Amino acid sequence: MGELIDLSLAIEDGMPSHALFPSPLILRHRSHEQSREIGLGTPDDPFTFATNYISMLDHVGTHVDAPLHFGRDGASIDQVPLEWFTGTGVCLDLRHVPDLGDIDVADLEAAEQQADVRIDGHIVLLCTGFHERHWPNHEVVTRNPGMTAEATHWLADRGSRMHGVEGPSTDKAQTTGFPAHRACRDRGIAHYEWLVNLERLVGRGEFHFTGLPLKWVGGTGSPVRAMAELG
Repeated sequence: MGELIDLSLAIEDGMPSHALFPSPLILRHRSHEQSREIGLGTPDDPFTFATNYISMLDHVGTHVDAPLHFGRDGASIDQVPLEWFTGTGVCLDLRHVPDLGDIDVADLEAAEQQADVRIDGHIVLLCTGFHERHWPNHEVVTRNPGMTAEATHWLADRGSRMHGVEGPSTDKAQTTGFPAHRACRDRGIAHYEWLVNLERLVGRGEFHFTGLPLKWVGGTGSPVRAMAELG
């Protein structure tokens, strides 16, 4: 196995979420001290356990959108083929794109050339440096850049059925049009949001990406533990 890069944000109680979504709520269900009174195990070796209660949307932290999220007739997360969530990836350097900026076709073409990897069915990750600039400040949910519809179609035209961004959305903050999400709906592709540590992949060429969702029946998305394996 090659070098593994963790691309996932830690899930914590009250962590920032998309501006339209509530933050997760994580509570202690039972501690080791509390479970002792149940009387499990043996008198000389009692068995105790700890559990947490977690309440959150299926679009919190590092997550993947199911087609159902942005299309009424789209597949739910349990219906999407596993092949969508793993494959050869490449990370494009878009750190010149400012907060609330647009990632357009020209940006992708220049970054593709710089990466020296011709995009052909890749899982494409877009490094803007946004997470490193702002996490965990409030700006992380109010100032993220976003993809244009044309840029999203550009990826689809090259056989990329999955791409991923830093921050809470592929569409820039404060948008009401959601062009990138609508383009994904129209092209039958999907995306990851709130990836981290993408700077570690810039200039590294191709790698193996994995970001498997939970098999939630009817899920509109799912948190993932995303990683890149470098050869």
